[in-house]
Amino acid sequence: MDFFERIYFQTTGTPLQGDIHSCPQLIELIHEVGFLPLLDSGIAGYSAEGLLAEECRYVEFPDGSWEWPLWQWKGSVIAEGNCVYGKFFAGKAGFISLDWWSDFCNWRRSQNPPPAIDSIEDIILTTLREHGSMIARQLRAECGMTGPKMRSRFDSYVSRLQMATRIVTEDFVYPRDRHGHEYGFGWSLLTTPEQLYSREACQADRTPAESYDRMFAHLRQLLSGVSEKQITRLLK
Repeated sequence: MDFFERIYFQTTGTPLQGDIHSCPQLIELIHEVGFLPLLDSGIAGYSAEGLLAEECRYVEFPDGSWEWPLWQWKGSVIAEGNCVYGKFFAGKAGFISLDWWSDFCNWRRSQNPPPAIDSIEDIILTTLREHGSMIARQLRAECGMTGPKMRSRFDSYVSRLQMATRIVTEDFVYPRDRHGHEYGFGWSLLTTPEQLYSREACQADRTPAESYDRMFAHLRQLLSGVSEKQITRLLK
């Protein structure tokens, strides 16, 4: 039985759930599939959230606090799993194993040339390179995008740079309450993939078209029950 059959569908096409119980299992899965959206991908069951065991799903308590193991695992997956994290799939977040990153980077950058000199995206990227890594709000302030309605504009630029594989998430930084306890959903610590993984990790010894064909063939085999259009949308 291949991966798609084992995890996503029974012979009737009914999504299977509940395979992932721990962060190490999630890391193993990412390396097995290569590409894994964090939340709903538009393909039934094809997301980290969709494969979580029941006890690992989001829970909100009466006092307003919450528990969500998947959200808490993200930093560990990046730090310990040789996995790249960012908004890579139609502007939505997900993981890519480092084994596939060079091909993904090769293809996406061929479709998204470097930002024009002195453009806002270039200023964001240059500022981030100069500092090594920054949380989003620090980067926004350093780029002078602090005026009214500038946050949403800034977020859009950063999302495009992530889709273009120019920016990735290095970790997550959480504020602490007066008792020293972390709270909230945390802030993304942004960096460049070259800074985090090396320039060599972002280069492939094949043409962008060859990288695309290699990824498409892999996902076509993995997701044998979905249309080519859905696979193309993941890689576009």
